[in-house]
Amino acid sequence: MYELVFRNARIDDETETVDIGINGSVIEKLGSNLEGKRVIDVDGDVAVPSFIESHIHLDKALLERVRPNTEGTLAGAIRITGELKKGFRFEEVLQRSRQVLEMLIASGTTYLRVHPDTDPLGGLTGFRAMMELRRLYSDAVDMQIVAFPQEGIIKLPGAYEILEETMKLGADVVGGCPYNENSYEDTKKHIDLVFELARKYDKDLDFHADFGDNVEDMRYRAVDYIAEKTIEYGFQGRVTVGHMTSLSSLDPDTFAKTISNISRARINVVPLPATDLYLSGRGDRYRVRRGVVNPVPLIEAGINVAFSSNNIRNAFTPFGKGDLLHIGSIYEHVAQLGSLSNQKMLLDMITKNAAKILHLERYGLNEGCVADFTILATKRVSDIFLDIPVRRFVVKRGRVIYRSELVEMKNF
Repeated sequence: MYELVFRNARIDDETETVDIGINGSVIEKLGSNLEGKRVIDVDGDVAVPSFIESHIHLDKALLERVRPNTEGTLAGAIRITGELKKGFRFEEVLQRSRQVLEMLIASGTTYLRVHPDTDPLGGLTGFRAMMELRRLYSDAVDMQIVAFPQEGIIKLPGAYEILEETMKLGADVVGGCPYNENSYEDTKKHIDLVFELARKYDKDLDFHADFGDNVEDMRYRAVDYIAEKTIEYGFQGRVTVGHMTSLSSLDPDTFAKTISNISRARINVVPLPATDLYLSGRGDRYRVRRGVVNPVPLIEAGINVAFSSNNIRNAFTPFGKGDLLHIGSIYEHVAQLGSLSNQKMLLDMITKNAAKILHLERYGLNEGCVADFTILATKRVSDIFLDIPVRRFVVKRGRVIYRSELVEMKNF
């Protein structure tokens, strides 16, 4: 007798449905005809592990209506957001972040790595809001917090001191934004400082890197240097790079060398399809670039690749509602990922691949794993990015924390 049983759940298109037996916070049994104190028959609907947002900015979400980025460029987004950050207040940041977090939960995401800006413009306001948000929602989400120097380190006096202060206050990961410096030499100094902090506090690193169209500017070609430092410091498997739009503009030989360097350093790569597509190629007058790296050659090279939402309704991305299936649908269109194997690859990217980045233990839909999963109103796992189905039930540590009010419509 289990405390909770989800009956007739589809976890694999090639096998029969199973019952998921839960005691406490753990999946104790995958089987058939399981009995429970509470039984929910999902009638063959799909069960997937909780989705993982491996790169998201809750502190800067929902600012599009406050001040839009009418020029649509990365430089414009950084400038506008920098101006807004000066006026950030704790309660206001917390309220916006909380609104988006509840969107994420309703979409089946219960693991996050958040990147609040920690710099002299915004101070520690965003970071402190994320700490409080994690406390308030500790029963519903697991959250890692990155100390993120959006405005650069070398060019902005006091930036390094604030970055280190966030480490002392309990940041989980050291962030970096090396492209936002005034020269490539300063970009390398930025990277060096971030690695020194990571070693000092024994933390993983997560860079916003190579986010640009101009591959002649080495500030947007820093991943090779990051790979070199990763190996030098012995941080293989502990470094993540987000965006990486420059990869899609490299010539084939340079691309191959860079992919080899990333693979040797075991660096994780997190493309951010909505933002990357929206901001890239703004200066192109013909043959306009998509700016979104295709994951296939990276994965074939043995690189761990995830994808994430990044920004939601602000100067960097004026769209979105925190639904990773929606982001995956964008990705499969722009990167031409149409096969059944591609659909599985996309699901892996927001589940098991992202779990590697966050170093999650006992994650997944197996016996002995923590009972963190979502029931989707569709009958085939391979259809989830096609259907973007209703999230019927979101389960966190064995408890139903969200149920869609639309589920009854399935019977019409």
